[in-house]
Amino acid sequence: MVSPWLRRFAPFIAKEGLVLDLACGAGRHSHYLAQLGYSVLAVDQDIVAAKTLGSPLIECEQMDLEGDVWPLEGRQFNAIVVSNYLYRPYLDHLPNMLAQGGILIYETFAQGNAEFGKPSNPNFLLKAGELLALAARHDLKVIAYEDIYVDQPKPAMIQHLCAVKGHFQGHIPLQFHG
Repeated sequence: MVSPWLRRFAPFIAKEGLVLDLACGAGRHSHYLAQLGYSVLAVDQDIVAAKTLGSPLIECEQMDLEGDVWPLEGRQFNAIVVSNYLYRPYLDHLPNMLAQGGILIYETFAQGNAEFGKPSNPNFLLKAGELLALAARHDLKVIAYEDIYVDQPKPAMIQHLCAVKGHFQGHIPLQFHG
């Protein structure tokens, strides 16, 4: 299932350039982005499933995202998408890899998730406001942020962030939930 957060903000990614799907897993988000016409670099330690997507817009690269050397050093992207993944030693590299006007769409489990199951290890759970602090450290403009309980696809505590590097050229309509 494609993340509703990604569905909401993907249309605002500029069409030119490359989108990074970091820790892509089976490639559900890479596939979705390619269907929207984006060129995607899908990276993970295991890309067997992602390689079966068969889209000419998706390039898959196997990378050790938690090794001694950051494998994406010097690369730049129009957008970076991260879902259900957290490795703090390289977290601050992500904003530096965004091109001007580039969008970071990030979502993963947050503190309090242990109440609902895995992940429960604090190393894999965002601290309160951690994504907001990341955006502030790198002067990203926060478009939207949530630190919430969700019940779909399973009960969990999640943080969501959509932020832009520099000035955002598009228009994101406000959504009110009442």
